[in-house]
Amino acid sequence: MLPAKDTYKFQRRGSVFQRDLNRPDTERCAWQGPPLDALYAGISVQYKDSAAAIVAIAIRDTTYLLDFYEHRFNSEPKKRPDEKDVSDLIVDQLRQYSEQHLERFTGLAMPQDVADQCPHLCSRLWRELDIVPIAFIEGVPLFTDSPNDPKKWNARCIDELAEAMSRRCVRFFGPSNNPILDVGFQGLVEVDCASRIRIATLDDYEPTVGHTTWRAVNHYAAELKKRHIKIAFFSATPQGGGVALMRHALVRYARELGIDLKWYVPKPRPGVFRITKTNHNILQGVSAPGERFTKEQQQTIEEWLQENAHRFWLSQGGPLRAPSEGGADLVIVDDPQMPSLIPIAKHIAPDRPVIFRSHIQIRSDLVGTPGTPQHEAWAWMWDRIQHADVFISHPVEAFVPANVPKEKVGYMPATTDWLDGLNKTMRDWDVAAYGRMFNMLCHNNRAPTIDYPDDEYIIQIARFDPSKGIPDVLESYARFHELLKEKGLDNKPPKLLICGHGSIDDPDGNVIYDVTLRHIESKLPHLKDLICVMRIGPSDQILNALLSKAKIALQLSTREGFEVKVSEAIHKGKPIIASRAGGIPLQVEHEKNGYLVEVGDTEAVAKHLFDLWTDRNLYDRMSMAALTTVSDEVTTVGNALCWLYLAEQLTAHKKIKPKERWINDMAREEAGLPVDNVITLDDSSNILKSQHEDNIKNKGDRYYRSPPNHPIPLPRQPPLGALNPIPLPNLTHNPRRSTTHHTKTRHNHIGRYHRAIQHIRKIFEDRHVSDHDIVADVYMITDLSGFDDGVLPDEDVIAYFERVVRMQAPMESRGGPQDRGAGDVSANDGFGLDYGFAAEDDMLGAVDEGAAGYFVAGVLLPLC
Repeated sequence: MLPAKDTYKFQRRGSVFQRDLNRPDTERCAWQGPPLDALYAGISVQYKDSAAAIVAIAIRDTTYLLDFYEHRFNSEPKKRPDEKDVSDLIVDQLRQYSEQHLERFTGLAMPQDVADQCPHLCSRLWRELDIVPIAFIEGVPLFTDSPNDPKKWNARCIDELAEAMSRRCVRFFGPSNNPILDVGFQGLVEVDCASRIRIATLDDYEPTVGHTTWRAVNHYAAELKKRHIKIAFFSATPQGGGVALMRHALVRYARELGIDLKWYVPKPRPGVFRITKTNHNILQGVSAPGERFTKEQQQTIEEWLQENAHRFWLSQGGPLRAPSEGGADLVIVDDPQMPSLIPIAKHIAPDRPVIFRSHIQIRSDLVGTPGTPQHEAWAWMWDRIQHADVFISHPVEAFVPANVPKEKVGYMPATTDWLDGLNKTMRDWDVAAYGRMFNMLCHNNRAPTIDYPDDEYIIQIARFDPSKGIPDVLESYARFHELLKEKGLDNKPPKLLICGHGSIDDPDGNVIYDVTLRHIESKLPHLKDLICVMRIGPSDQILNALLSKAKIALQLSTREGFEVKVSEAIHKGKPIIASRAGGIPLQVEHEKNGYLVEVGDTEAVAKHLFDLWTDRNLYDRMSMAALTTVSDEVTTVGNALCWLYLAEQLTAHKKIKPKERWINDMAREEAGLPVDNVITLDDSSNILKSQHEDNIKNKGDRYYRSPPNHPIPLPRQPPLGALNPIPLPNLTHNPRRSTTHHTKTRHNHIGRYHRAIQHIRKIFEDRHVSDHDIVADVYMITDLSGFDDGVLPDEDVIAYFERVVRMQAPMESRGGPQDRGAGDVSANDGFGLDYGFAAEDDMLGAVDEGAAGYFVAGVLLPLC
């Protein structure tokens, strides 16, 4: 029997002098210094008797093979590796190689059978190392016009196959090291390189929402799969804007569910996007005086859409053909730029349901005034939109023109994906790598850099658009700087960063960008070294890094739909100052997770910036509150629930009349599932009142059950006396508000342990806390109603509690004892957990009615 060993180790040696020169900044995760070089990898695994025998890893840059590694596993039957052993080996080797050489892996390719044998490897590479994982199927060419490879993969040696995978990997990335966007036949958007890129599994999605939402999604998914329903989305562009971000995420998730959901975009035509952008501005009321949607422009748009429809989507097997001829069973026009597709789809198949979604803030007051540019533009659009079966809008009544029948109107917010590059949690090492990339862009554009961690900064992430309030951002920051100067606090002020992606259908971007820079140069020359204005290419992780390390977020739009950047900032625990525009008041809870100001009130913005910058307790309180106020409805899974519900109902020829209700609520009700408890912040009480208290006490079914394959990270541990109790809001349960009342923030309790622990870590790191002297006690309780009675938590959760449920120092609890030994936590002490497994009829322990939160080193943190 052969023992486990490395039969061929990595041997490459880079410049030691250069590494030593850059290592100090790298080790402290600073954004100074040159960007890290990009590497690509390929792996291959040889199996014997259904177990991995040999693993090979090939590493290259865009030109050469650089290094190679081979490991042979123990072949004894009792010591054969499982999929976790193989994944651990690959992840560990790549992490060590990256840190040793101060380089980062951009992508990694593998045969499909390796991805199948190690089902969590791809998501681990993406989640832990920020590597884009790509899986190739044998015999399937890279591109539709490529010949099949006559040489079978199993005819190659394992090292040859690993090297071939690395070469294939390089071909999927463009000059900026981003995966190449692929729009295929008939304008089909090939999301994730035709699903070869695998960044998440269903196991990864499940923890992002509450249990009820997850059950409801699977209910409708099962029905759609049983009836083989085909869904087709249509929008104007495959990349750059909020619609594109949402559709990439939805298609990716639908693929994991096994739903036939496709997304199509038209072939662009020069000049068309200038017309559609002007029409967009007209409807929002931010167009130039005298601008109108002329008859000639209307004809241009009509011809463009008719040409695309007849050339691509009405051809044989096209999505607009009748369902009996291979067309889609449900058509969703996801863009106000493409209303002409609605009568085409209805003409071909009158009984086929069609949904129109409006994602912009329409000035319904001006639309209803004859003779205005808004009235003329909307009249042309409504002539086509009126044939749709359902009209979906952002959840703001004023966004819907008066002539849209209320029974057709349903509300659905814009959403974002917690697992994609914009939002996933990255290592500080990876964040710093993207920070250096950003600073290189700043140097190339002669803009001030953000030298984190030496620099702190305030951020607004938005397109350079007339409606994004960029002049107000600049004026607010200038006034904030004056306040600091008046108080003598301007020796190290935070910088201001204004940045965002561009979009191919947004020709205003460069114009607004130039106007912003000229304004700083002429009006704010004394602040030009503190204000960084950057247009960033299509790199989600750069925006993720910038938002992750920002101190405060701004969103001062003058017109807005439902801004996902607000949700993303709140999700990361960033206090936000936002305008009362459009759907933003639905996302921000004033004076709890941020501040709402009137549009243009720059004085109020400056005051709130000053308060958050100078009052640490206020900042900590708002940052923690932000983690508790993000709803399932703004996630990819919540978005999928809405669309799958509409698809299941409409394709079954059931009449849907939303009557201005939230589609998410209708979906849960139809599935027979209750709405999750809503947790709101209320300083008048310090306990969580639950409508399921009997279930908690009798069955213990509200303990958090660890999601599969997600190891629980131990929080960093502060020394005695290093961490003072942080003043935090308390929690009470409020009945869910009426779904027809749209002026208050909607937010559900989603109870995700990893976000809380990440935030706890951040608190400790911000206070320069070491890892010694005290054990941080964390009690995790959340809603898992619906699990079978008597189900124990996963073994890793139990082991975790056994490690941390002990205290070595006096604690300031709400009524708890001052000193405890290991395992002495009782349900009646206010700690919230009785960790006793003796009683067989109550294996999970009991939860006191006063239990509500994470108890960490003497600080009661609210459930999040």
